[in-house]
Amino acid sequence: MAQLSKPGSAPAQGPSLPQDQRDGTPADPQGNAPIVPDAQFNAALPPLSGDINAPLEPMSTMTTAQPQTTTIPTPQTAPPLPQAQTAQPLATGEAIGPVAPEDPQLAQPLTPLGSFDSTPLQTAADPTSERAPEIRYDMEVRGLADLNLDDEFKGLSALREGKGRAANATQVSARAREDEQLAIRLMKSLGYYDATAVSTLQREPQGEGQAGRLKVLLTATPGRLYRLSSVTVNAQGTTPPDLVRTNLPIKVGDPIEAARIEGAEANVSLVLPQRGYPFVKVGDRDILLEDQGPEPVGAYTLPVDTGPRSSFGKLTTVGDQVFDLYHLNVFPRFDEGELYDSRLTDDLRNALVATGLFNGVAVEPKRTGRMNPDGTEAIDLQVTQTKGPARTLSGEGGYSTGQGVRLQGSFTNRNAFKPEGALIASVIAGTQEQGLSGTFRRSNAGRRDRTFQVIGSASHQNYDAFDAFIGTVAFRWSYDSTPIWQKKFTYAFGGELTGTNESVYDFARGERVRGTYGIAAIPGQVVFDQSNDLLNPTRGYRLKLNLSPETSVRGAVRPYARTMIEGTFYYPLNDSLVIAGRARGGAIFGIDRDDLAPSRRYYGGGGGSVRGYGFQRLGPFDPQGNPVGGRSLNEFALEARYRFGNFGIVPFVDAGNSYESTLPTGKDLRFGAGIGGRFYTNFGPLRVDVATPLNPRPGDGKVALYISIGQAF
Repeated sequence: MAQLSKPGSAPAQGPSLPQDQRDGTPADPQGNAPIVPDAQFNAALPPLSGDINAPLEPMSTMTTAQPQTTTIPTPQTAPPLPQAQTAQPLATGEAIGPVAPEDPQLAQPLTPLGSFDSTPLQTAADPTSERAPEIRYDMEVRGLADLNLDDEFKGLSALREGKGRAANATQVSARAREDEQLAIRLMKSLGYYDATAVSTLQREPQGEGQAGRLKVLLTATPGRLYRLSSVTVNAQGTTPPDLVRTNLPIKVGDPIEAARIEGAEANVSLVLPQRGYPFVKVGDRDILLEDQGPEPVGAYTLPVDTGPRSSFGKLTTVGDQVFDLYHLNVFPRFDEGELYDSRLTDDLRNALVATGLFNGVAVEPKRTGRMNPDGTEAIDLQVTQTKGPARTLSGEGGYSTGQGVRLQGSFTNRNAFKPEGALIASVIAGTQEQGLSGTFRRSNAGRRDRTFQVIGSASHQNYDAFDAFIGTVAFRWSYDSTPIWQKKFTYAFGGELTGTNESVYDFARGERVRGTYGIAAIPGQVVFDQSNDLLNPTRGYRLKLNLSPETSVRGAVRPYARTMIEGTFYYPLNDSLVIAGRARGGAIFGIDRDDLAPSRRYYGGGGGSVRGYGFQRLGPFDPQGNPVGGRSLNEFALEARYRFGNFGIVPFVDAGNSYESTLPTGKDLRFGAGIGGRFYTNFGPLRVDVATPLNPRPGDGKVALYISIGQAF
């Protein structure tokens, strides 16, 4: 064991003691002398300053020392302690310098807790308000515009929902984190599955002494676009064999876009029931993403349970019956054994809804297990009926210059004579027209969409052209459009007997006299409709032809024919503006004008004719200045229908006249122009038109007003 000794002395005799027993310095377990004693190491440290923010002293100013009573032993096996390059080695026996004095502030006693001001920090706010002051913030989004996601993000953003106000910055930060996740979801929905989004809060500069608004900057990074590497459909066999895959409109290389994928799957659910598979079930898709290759891809798999290929069977019914099975079988547009098509099932349900006699009605395919020779399963349609109210009250009204106020109310029992035998009672109350009528109507009379009516009416009409008491009995067969079912081709025909007592100007006597007429008519109508809406068309056209062979009896029998042809068109310039036009011409053949009852003649002017002129005031006049009507008519109209929301503005120009001749001549056209307002409702537009005549005659008014329901044409 090595022994420690002072320099220049002889080795000590006898066993040596461990060093820690001689001077208090720990000894190495192997018996080696310690490298540096602790006291010497601590004394060599530089002095501490009381200022923790003060710069470090240069190493050249450091000095090392030791207590005067201590000497440094000569190292025996350990290397010397490394020293700074600029420091001088510590000489043997050199004393360690005194430690620098402490900072005086550190020696001061702590401030008592009670002396602190505990009043919360206030901001500029109403001192009388008990609410915490709000902070304002702005936001900026980067990275979504190139993906066309800005509008969708704005509609869902938590920051935008807050409208730039928040209780504190923590709330702003929480909203920003929500928007980060929103941006990521939106980018993933387009196929960017590595998308990231980061938001930062910044304080915008403000005037001196004022806190600036917060600004939230959200930066979205889409990353790489994932595309389909394979498309696999697991389904039973179909007819044709590729029916499912053909109607799944996605392919390898398409982006894995959520809307595209969901739309393709929805197309399978839609088309297969139209092609004989009413019970198809589309399972949960599986997309296996892979990002290790040169391009990120996903393998797509879709399970589809097609169910049996089916054909139409029979109708069955449950619930509170409105119609029995015999009448229900009037409505289907398919035959038993025909390949199943869900569109025909929907058509049956809609036709039942159109009767207005149900609170609820459902039509569902039901499996039967009956197999047809062609291998399809016969599927029965179960009609679930819930009876609704059969009685209704309705009303309508309007006003126009020359025609005055016209109000009409009606009471209907749509199922007074089952099935669908309706009784309708109507009353008209107006300033220039009053009347009563009763109608029996059989809807879907032996055939779907065919209507039979018997009508009886009595009315009094008092206009400038005539003052008439009219009684009518008529019947009518028709195939009509309705607001629910608009048809391309409709027709009507029937018979009519009318007795009327009217005032008429007798040109031979030079005065107005009353005359009684008996009229028998066989009216008919054909309509070809290619427009897209019954009450408010925006595209397409319509053609209508009316023909009514008639006989007028007033002392002698005078047969004649009334005809009218009309065409309208609708052309959309954009989503808000539609140009609409109309042309109409009428002619009466086989009778002189003065032998016609005034109520059967043609007149121009009014809300449904040439606006700006009084009702029935266009055409020939008698010497007293009253219109007498004519045997022919022509009318033209052009409108620009501009719609914004539920409102619209419609400038228009009309032209036309009526003539004593059999055919319209086109001469002496009268023009009217004006502007209208529209308020669009569920049952059609409410129309208010103001018009003025452009080439008025003496006695024509300067302004005419028209209020009604529905477009002018």
